[in-house]
Amino acid sequence: MRVPLTIGDFLERAALVYGDRLAVVDEPGVPGSLGRLTYKELHDRARAMAVGLDAMGVASGDRVAIVSPNSARFLTSYFGVSGFGRVLVPINYRLSADEIAYVVEHSRSSVVLYDPELEEVIAGIAGERWIRLDGIEDSALFDPAAGRGSEPIGWAPDEDATCTINYTSGTTARPKGVQLTHRNCWLNAVSFGWHIGVSDRDVLLHTLPMFHANGWGMPYAVTGIGGRHVVQRKIDGEVILSRIEDESVTLLCAAPAVVASILAASEARRAEGRPLPAGGVRVVVAGAPPPSKTIERVECELGWEFIQIYGLTETSPLLTLNRAPAEWDELDAGERARRLGRAGVPAVGVRIALSEDGEVLAKSNHVFDGYWQQPDESAKALEGGWFHTGDGGYQDGPYTVITDRKKDVIITGGENVSSIEVEDVLYQHEAVAEVAVIGVPDDKWGEKVQALVVLRPGASASEQDLIEHCRERIAHFKAPRTVEIRQVLARTATGKLQKFKLREPYWEGRDRQVN
Repeated sequence: MRVPLTIGDFLERAALVYGDRLAVVDEPGVPGSLGRLTYKELHDRARAMAVGLDAMGVASGDRVAIVSPNSARFLTSYFGVSGFGRVLVPINYRLSADEIAYVVEHSRSSVVLYDPELEEVIAGIAGERWIRLDGIEDSALFDPAAGRGSEPIGWAPDEDATCTINYTSGTTARPKGVQLTHRNCWLNAVSFGWHIGVSDRDVLLHTLPMFHANGWGMPYAVTGIGGRHVVQRKIDGEVILSRIEDESVTLLCAAPAVVASILAASEARRAEGRPLPAGGVRVVVAGAPPPSKTIERVECELGWEFIQIYGLTETSPLLTLNRAPAEWDELDAGERARRLGRAGVPAVGVRIALSEDGEVLAKSNHVFDGYWQQPDESAKALEGGWFHTGDGGYQDGPYTVITDRKKDVIITGGENVSSIEVEDVLYQHEAVAEVAVIGVPDDKWGEKVQALVVLRPGASASEQDLIEHCRERIAHFKAPRTVEIRQVLARTATGKLQKFKLREPYWEGRDRQVN
């Protein structure tokens, strides 16, 4: 017997088994907040979305985009859109209007759901149908009565159908649409949940943006097992600590910048003589491996368990996982932290290999179906039957260690930034003759975007001038945090920029060229 694996399975099970259990605690005090929902109520609202999209004529396979910070409405959309055969397109709400417009147009999304906070950003963007997530304009889409009273138009479940298209920055100036199938998302969620021990007693705090690789699959995994979701709309270390206390949070996923904000808030609490939340929290970190001292502080000062994963949007994202095994129980804190700094061992069902030039390659049921409308890029990424991660590394026994990034991407605060895209914007400044954008180590963000600029003869521009020029044209997190004016940039005899030489002084003394 073969039953298609689709992400609708997770909420269907939760509603059946845990219907009266508290499922979601939405962010209070914001427009459109759904408050506290049981799994039956969440299920009804997801069905209401499907019924509402039916009424709009949105067919199976059509794209529905969402531009929003974390919210219960976003969580509902995973199931109300993809669970009934449409394709969800989660868009990074931090992008500029031009960037959002590109994703909407490129994905050919027929409906765009947007948060009220983004009203000014999205104003003027063309689109077939825009719906404001404010509890008023979108009321027909989230009316639980509709979910109970009407039957959505059925679709023939197909695990190889596209579930979501997640846009990620790459080595080109425009993001690529990563097509993840239901099979990709289903198996990633189950494998991820198994490896980190998700149970029906878990309470997940959504500190990771839901648009980011579908929250790494945790929205699916926690739902399927009957855990509780606590929505965190924006990142603030003290607010995170308070939510952990108030909602008995046991699990969170985060980029290194979020971990840094939590540690800073914990320091402030100690200075004020205020207690920290009791232990028992597991924090899963990815995006860039934090320094071993940060890992040690998480485990020793907070009393939390630190777990590291490695993967990409194209791999749903789980490839490797580093969770301390029983054999490490007697290690001192420093050595344990050092070992936890590696990317990890392959997850069940994942194969890792290295190319001749040291690129990390992967095979897995989590690996994507290809880039939306970019067959050449898809073929390149999947050449030889392996996914080419673009990251350089080596094997330490069964552990993968990431040492360098072959593709020209900077990961800052867990977000991918194409250096080529930032360079293109800087070249639009009349004073700029040459530019190289690189990632340099940063204790808070993992890496920060830094621009090295050669000015045109006789021209002048300050560091702040160039930063503001970028911030006016692209998302703020992509803009350089620092700019250095140079007389010359290192190039090969053929004129190609030697970025590894430009990066060397900043990474000197480190055993890897990513942070």
